[in-house]
Amino acid sequence: MKSELNVLITAASRRVVLIRGFRDAISKLGLKGNVITTDINPLSPGLYFSDRHHFAPLTTDPDYFNRLEEICREEELGAIIPTIDDELVIMGESRERFDKLGVRIVISPPSTSFVCNDKWETFKFFSEREIPTPHTWLPDQLPDPRELQYPLFLKPRMGRGSVGTHPLRDPWELLFFLEYVNEPIVQQFLEGPEYTLDTFVDTDGSVVAVVPRRRLWVRAGVMDKGRTVNRQELIDLGVRVATELGIVGPANIQVKYSRGRPYVFEVNPRFSGGIALTIASGVNFCEMTLRMVLGEKLEERLGQFQDGLVMMSYEDSIFRSIDTDGYDDIKKLIT
Repeated sequence: MKSELNVLITAASRRVVLIRGFRDAISKLGLKGNVITTDINPLSPGLYFSDRHHFAPLTTDPDYFNRLEEICREEELGAIIPTIDDELVIMGESRERFDKLGVRIVISPPSTSFVCNDKWETFKFFSEREIPTPHTWLPDQLPDPRELQYPLFLKPRMGRGSVGTHPLRDPWELLFFLEYVNEPIVQQFLEGPEYTLDTFVDTDGSVVAVVPRRRLWVRAGVMDKGRTVNRQELIDLGVRVATELGIVGPANIQVKYSRGRPYVFEVNPRFSGGIALTIASGVNFCEMTLRMVLGEKLEERLGQFQDGLVMMSYEDSIFRSIDTDGYDDIKKLIT
């Protein structure tokens, strides 16, 4: 096994837990290496928890991948961990470009990310495979709003977190938000508890870990309080969904338990915002990622985690003197 591995985590933002997790995993495995981060915003706290950081443009900038290549060479990187939905498809399409530099992008195939990013494609994918999922409509497929059964749920077809999501209590709210939200979809509203299934898949397609977490309290789309739940039905569902989608590496599967059965309504093929609870329960996705990058065959850990472990998050702050002179474009974005 290689003794040195430098890892880049993109879009550092508030991902302090993930950055610390990779630093700890490098140390635990006895590796020499650093965790490097990027972000466009010098006020992203995650930047200041890595060993070194760099500024990079938005993913949509035509110079984005040139900048990443510069960082790969400068930092002698061995792996890149993408963290935001916006970059998953194009990162997956660029794997060969970085393979030539000896840099492994830990990511699912672009076809997988495309299905997961587009909630209409997600609905079609699960429906075709008879995986329970809430019924979904495009705006031009909706029946007469007066004939629908409320409540319903409206969200952007391409979106992340809870941005642009709205419960709909009647036809008037439906008509209003159809105009208000860009490219919306409308879904059947599911009553019941919500779960995240943190899932990890080895390069050969074998699902090595599924850790279900009940989302007790959610803030800005991220679990603020949660509890691990060792329920075989959810673990089996995580295995099936990850296998059908062709997930590679980390993913989080969003599930609602309604009318006595779990319904899958969203999948994000990346690390989840609540990964701290999964790591604390005894399943270290950061360590698994490093072992996979180094070419090790991962040991199956299905069901092997601490059941009933509760996470309660809280705010904290850091303080730095930061000179933003010379970053006028960045300052415009954050003021």
